[in-house]
Amino acid sequence: QLTMSLNSSTLLNEENAQGAKRNTECLESLLQTPSSFQDNPLQQLQLASQEVLEKAKKSGRSKCPRCNSSRMFYCYTCFVPVETVPTKEIPTVKLPLKIDIIKHPNETDGKSTAVHAKLLAPDDVTIYKYPCIPEYKEKRHEIALIFPGPNSVSVKDIPFHLQKYTKKGVCASDDDCSREPLLKQAKIEPEEEKNPNEGISSSRSEGIRLKKIIFIDSTWNQTNKIITDERLQGLLQIELKTRKTCFWRHQKGKPDTYLSTIEAIYYFLVDYHQEILKESYKGQYDNLLFFFSFMYTLIKDAKCCAGKE
Repeated sequence: QLTMSLNSSTLLNEENAQGAKRNTECLESLLQTPSSFQDNPLQQLQLASQEVLEKAKKSGRSKCPRCNSSRMFYCYTCFVPVETVPTKEIPTVKLPLKIDIIKHPNETDGKSTAVHAKLLAPDDVTIYKYPCIPEYKEKRHEIALIFPGPNSVSVKDIPFHLQKYTKKGVCASDDDCSREPLLKQAKIEPEEEKNPNEGISSSRSEGIRLKKIIFIDSTWNQTNKIITDERLQGLLQIELKTRKTCFWRHQKGKPDTYLSTIEAIYYFLVDYHQEILKESYKGQYDNLLFFFSFMYTLIKDAKCCAGKE
């Protein structure tokens, strides 16, 4: 808690001046806001100009060019900017691998940040609504799933574990295989072993590397339904470093290390860039937070001037 004094007695004496009163409430609110709002890690981002969003904010809601729905900034069902936000003024981010986002059917579209990834990296991001998801079993040696679990590994250990997947063809370990139902295992093995040398020769020529990462877009209480789907079984699971969320719709009762989808994507890519690509990070993926950081500031300012914690 902050020990800074607001000198409230002096400020209260100026309540007859409306402007001063409003400023006092704003300052008090800012100091009472949780630390994630006080220490804004988003301030250091290297972002494209957000002037287009400032103009759109002043204009108010606008139509989606595809479905004609009234939206603010972008349409969360069509994954496109609204008419007041020209696509050419939105930054485009090129990612080092493909991303699949699996949305829970009960996840409210308008509250999800997954659409940010599709808007800003349209060539590399695909969003699926569960249960309509791809079959991943034939590509298990080049796909990983972001999910914290007992068998999850860190980003830096991805190459080592993908190599084991390539050697075994199906699973990272015998234990993983033994946990799968026998019928399912019998179904997978012939498909995986049709051309056992093909995957190995390919990995030798290209290097064993991750080509796709999967994120689950849902509340943590809804995640279990998706993570237990048989199509996701046997995938390498990755756990991110502990970071605190800046998301304004933080789930009640959950620690502040539970990230929003776009935060998880961003932080994974930063770690991947440094740990796997072995390159210094110079803001290459910062624009993935183009919409998120703008909305964060809007929410923070609204909370401040509304006198809310």
